[in-house]
Amino acid sequence: MAGFDTVSFLSDYGSADEFVGIVKAVVRDLAHHVVVLDLIHEIPPHDIRAGSLALARCIQYVPTGVILAVVDPGVGTDRRAVAIEVAGGAGVLVGPDNGLLAPAVAMAGGAERAVLLTNTALHLPAPGRTFAGRDVFAPVAAHLCNGIPLDQLGEAIDPALLMPGVIPVPRSEGDALVAEVLWVDRYGNAQLNVGPEDVDAFGDVLSLRWAESVRTAHRCATFDEIGSGAIGLVQDSYGLMAICLMRRSAAAELGLGAGDAVTLSPVDDGRAAPGATTTVAFRPR
Repeated sequence: MAGFDTVSFLSDYGSADEFVGIVKAVVRDLAHHVVVLDLIHEIPPHDIRAGSLALARCIQYVPTGVILAVVDPGVGTDRRAVAIEVAGGAGVLVGPDNGLLAPAVAMAGGAERAVLLTNTALHLPAPGRTFAGRDVFAPVAAHLCNGIPLDQLGEAIDPALLMPGVIPVPRSEGDALVAEVLWVDRYGNAQLNVGPEDVDAFGDVLSLRWAESVRTAHRCATFDEIGSGAIGLVQDSYGLMAICLMRRSAAAELGLGAGDAVTLSPVDDGRAAPGATTTVAFRPR
């Protein structure tokens, strides 16, 4: 293995503590030539689902190299630490085997080889068992960048035995489609787990139902096309449909959050009509 010059780093460490800086320092100390790219460190603490979805959104854009991902609520337990080779060796994902890596691995074409990080000679001495990002994953990422072969990191395992990710899929109920909010971005756009082809049969005006609310949404190409006071269903930058308002937070104003179910249906099915609304129930978040 020739090694890599880039580590792309995602975590739930946040920016209030020194955790991110220490992980990056360990990588650079062991592999002086490496650039560490910060993907995101504001994943909600312990939220494997949110981390896995963010990593899947990022994976097609990261450069050749090591992808270091740490959302690890089971740190210090018998959960496995792994490195997974993808794309003919163009990338190696390093992190906990808890479902965090699985969607990104699938997006990259699937796992080609996988190893457990059992070679402790390549780890840092650990005062405790609660900071695997510093003591296990960072040094392993650095050694990979220095050209250490994958099979020297530890015991090889069958990639089929890796922990799968949990990505919700929409389901049909009669002439309706039950979707889920995957993600709310910082602008308050609520991304659904449906693409444009999933809702083409519903036309340009749809009924949306969630919790106790029923609203009408118009399919729009841009945010400003939605118009003031209306709800838009916009194909976002990842190709999925998102519930949006024009220059306002749809999540905040409509009471939507990640994991919420949203039912989409044609407006002529007797459940909604253009312009019909119900009172929005604002729920604490």
